[in-house]
This record gives sequence, structure tokens and C-alpha cells, in this order.
Amino acid sequence: MKKTLKVEGMVCEGCENRIKNALSRIEGVQEVSANHQTKEVTITFDRPIEDLEQIITSIGFDIIKDEQL
Repeated sequence: MKKTLKVEGMVCEGCENRIKNALSRIEGVQEVSANHQTKEVTITFDRPIEDLEQIITSIGFDIIKDEQL
């Protein structure tokens, strides 16, 4: 499955790399891209998205849910 998340708190390439490195280590994640300018993280994965969202929030970023837009 492939999903794009809106992520608040990414301000630079370093932030992008933190997210990519954290998610790339997780079993079931095939590909991760992050863009601080669009505030988007795109993940190709085969595990519950909630697990991946929790990892993103645990390293200091916030997930923007559709109802928050």
C-alpha cells in the first residue's frame, strides 16, 4: 500500500532525513520520501499505517489528519 501523510514540523532536509531514516528501519516499509516544503511524507508499506504514524510522532512531528485541514 502507498499513502501520503501531511506532517507538521518538517522545516529542513534534516527533518526529512530523520523521518526517512526512522521509517526505513521498520519491517514492512519498502519506500519513504519526505518533502518539508509540501509537508508530505509518502510511504510504501505493508503494515498498519497507525504504527508508522506513531513512529513519526514519537520523533517529534505531528500528523495532520484530514479533519484538521
